[in-house]
Order: sequence, then structure tokens, then C-alpha cells
Amino acid sequence: MLVAAAVCPCPPLLVPEVATGAAPELDTARAACTDALGVLAAARPDLLVVVGPGDGAGPETYPEGTPGSFRGFGVGLDVRLGQGEGAPGRELPYGLAVGAWLLDRTGWADAPVEGLAVGESLAPERCAGAGEALAGRAERVALLVMGDASACRTLKAPGYLDERAAPFDAELARALGTADTGALRALDTGLAHELKVSGRAPWQVLAGAATGNPNLEGTLLHEDAPYGVGYLVATWS
Repeated sequence: MLVAAAVCPCPPLLVPEVATGAAPELDTARAACTDALGVLAAARPDLLVVVGPGDGAGPETYPEGTPGSFRGFGVGLDVRLGQGEGAPGRELPYGLAVGAWLLDRTGWADAPVEGLAVGESLAPERCAGAGEALAGRAERVALLVMGDASACRTLKAPGYLDERAAPFDAELARALGTADTGALRALDTGLAHELKVSGRAPWQVLAGAATGNPNLEGTLLHEDAPYGVGYLVATWS
């Protein structure tokens, strides 16, 4: 059963070595992520699964110990998803690599860790089904859910300015902050694609995982849109 979840943004800029001189601009977001991971540790899970955007449709699993890297962003920084040897030739997609970095940064050692990547083209019902399967993996399951909201909040945003972005992100913040699984399941996949939302599929995995525990309550810890991209941090417990 899902006993806790932390929702965090997944821009590589969250890693100070990648952000370089702009690193202080995301200090508040990093602090909120640290607080969110504290909620996961307090839940004493038997298993932690990091869920994030994938390169393919997925769902694609990554065993504990799978390596990741930020070398594609010009930084010689490597990470690993928990302990273990991983799978030969496998490497974490960027969203899961950021999640692995967060766990390493906070010294996670509270439960075994695995990864699940879900792509933008994965249908909502398949996302929810993947989440339900995750929740059945252990008696006490926790999720670290990585994903960004819209990338169209300002003229300089990666997706330029789209007036639909701010209302979309506001409703998303409400849904994540109140553990509204129905609203997450009903996210408009077409609009999410147009607004360059990377977290749609991971959040719908979360909604599916929470099906068996209607007592989860949500808390929104952080909401901002630096660089025109919506970053949200929330916890469910």
C-alpha cells in the first residue's frame, strides 16, 4: 500500500553543479525537496520507487544501483539509484537521475530504491495501472515522483508564453496539494503536451498508486516558475 509520496521538480538545474552561477536561484526549491524527502523517511517504507519522465513510452523499470550521469549537461557528475550494481548497460533518464541526486544529497538509507520511467505518450489508464501495481509491491510503499509543470509561463520560457499555462499549473498545484487523485487522473493529455508538461504521466502513476489508500492527505510545500517553468513540491502522507 502507498503510505507516502513526495512530488519534486526534475530540471537538471536543480543540481548546483549544472546550474553553476544560477544555482542560488533554486535554493528554496532544493530546501523544499529536502523537506519532502523527510516525509518519506518518516513513513518508514519497505520500498521506495522513484517515478519520472522516460525517453520511451514505458513503463520501464530500473533496478537499485542503476547509474545516471549529468555529463550530457557538461558536468562530470555521476549518480546511482540507491545501492547495488544495477543492470549492465543501463543508465537512468534525466528525471530519475535528478531523483537519485536528491536521495544521495539527503543520505537516503531508509529502504531499497527502484526506478520507474513513464513517457509522455503513455495513456492515463496505463499510468494509473502502473501505479496500482507499484502500491502492491510491498506492505509499505513510498514514491518519489519527479516532474515539471508547464514550460510556457513567460516569454523567455522554453515553450514561449501560453496564457493557458498559469491556470493549468494553478489547478495542478491544488490537486497535488490536496491529494486529489481524480483531478490528476483527468489531466488533459493534449493540453499537457502543448504546454510541455513533463510530469503528467508520473503524476497519474501517483494517482493510481493512491487508489488503495483514501486517507492520504496532501501538502503543497513550494510553487514557483523560475525560467518560465512551473516547479511544484508536495507531499502525501
